[in-house]
Amino acid sequence: MASEPLMDDQRLLDTLEVDPIDAVEKIAEEFRAGFAQVAKIDRPAVTLFGSARIGEEHPAYAAARETGRLFGERGWAVVTGGGGGVMEAANRGAKEGGGLSVGWNIELPHEQHPNAYLDIEYTFEHFYVRKVCFVKPSEGFVIFPGGFGTLDELFEALTLIQTGKVQHFPVVLFDSDYWEEMLEWIRDELLRDRMISPDDLELLAVTDEPEQAVEIVVDCYDRRCAAVPAASAKEDAE
Repeated sequence: MASEPLMDDQRLLDTLEVDPIDAVEKIAEEFRAGFAQVAKIDRPAVTLFGSARIGEEHPAYAAARETGRLFGERGWAVVTGGGGGVMEAANRGAKEGGGLSVGWNIELPHEQHPNAYLDIEYTFEHFYVRKVCFVKPSEGFVIFPGGFGTLDELFEALTLIQTGKVQHFPVVLFDSDYWEEMLEWIRDELLRDRMISPDDLELLAVTDEPEQAVEIVVDCYDRRCAAVPAASAKEDAE
């Protein structure tokens, strides 16, 4: 049976396959193309993350749709990963609210189709380029229930803020019941064992209300609270 062709990230991580010069040039070109797409966002933006595996009947879909709609009504852009589930819901709500709906899709072995509610759309080859383009235009993140990809985006954001690589923008966890066990582990293990500082807990907000999620992000933007630098004593995220 013929093997599946390697995707670009797989080739890059395979030292037997990759031509480093070619790989670096391709990544640089994707950064340039991604930044050109980001430049099309002409207003404050928020990025919403969450599972692609849920349907319209799921409470997270309804909550993400309402949150996207409220951001749209405030004149904001809503950025997602451009796929289904929570991403589709947030983009759909943004369109319904009259906002700008943005989707940064990704090439996967099993194709992720862009949802039908996008004003600006771009498909990336590399996850790390795509991640930068999530952060670059965003004044905050709202994190809905999701799996490994959602957790990856959450902890990447916290690491960037904690180490001062980006300004201190709001990171809002939506659905307190879903996230409570993780927050307990952070408090009972990471904080107790001094793997993080007490003020690191303040990097996260938690809500069950779309209106509050929107207010946390918009209020920070209005007050320019993101201009407050991260703690200067942080040497790294370990």
